[in-house]
Amino acid sequence: MNNYLLGGKDHYPADQEACERLLQVVPGARCVAESAHRFLLRVTSHLVREYGIRQFIVFGAGLPMAMSVHQVARSVDVRCRVVYADDDPLVLTHGRALWEDQRRTMVVRANPLQVGYLLCAPPVLRLIDIHLPVAVLLVSVLHTIPDRADPAGLLEQTARVLAPGSCVAASQLVSEDADVRRQADAVLQGAASGWWGRIRPRAEVESFFSTLRLLAPGQVDVSQWRPGSDRAASTGSPLWAEYGGVAQVR
Repeated sequence: MNNYLLGGKDHYPADQEACERLLQVVPGARCVAESAHRFLLRVTSHLVREYGIRQFIVFGAGLPMAMSVHQVARSVDVRCRVVYADDDPLVLTHGRALWEDQRRTMVVRANPLQVGYLLCAPPVLRLIDIHLPVAVLLVSVLHTIPDRADPAGLLEQTARVLAPGSCVAASQLVSEDADVRRQADAVLQGAASGWWGRIRPRAEVESFFSTLRLLAPGQVDVSQWRPGSDRAASTGSPLWAEYGGVAQVR
């Protein structure tokens, strides 16, 4: 679905149909998806340039796009290494064909709840040195995590297993309109074959980072996170937005 919203060509008719139903509920969904993707790439660039991070683990990698994390990271430093993690077989097939080289880029099957396992997996350890700073990117992921799986606890657990100087970037869809949340969740729950959390109010998402130290500007509409030359008017609204931030492990 994200590939369709971002103008890609790697999706099925069912994805397109679900996206069109979502756009009927939230006409701005495509703009918010684009804003979240720019946030992912902007965070990557900032963490390489400003914080010296050279290792990335990207959860919910999705289907390959024209510009991805490893390309942005290596445009700053060719030594950057990236592990993409997803549990969608189609994503794994495309990612391994187009991204993987086993030396600097790897595509593995894992979901965000397996972050502790993934950081100890032998294939990953051949690429990632967990004793050095790592950036774990959970952009547009938290809304896929059910309450029973404790998304706030996931962020805390991730921070605990990372070396000092590491960063955790995370974001999720938010809406202050209960009816919009209900209708959009119904569409997305069906499209995700049951693996879906929920769209949450902004205040609830703010509590997810309560024990972590956020980098400035804190939690914001992702289009406003250090926009620089990528500056754009906010694509979010009380009706629908992507909200998130970046925390550093001390």
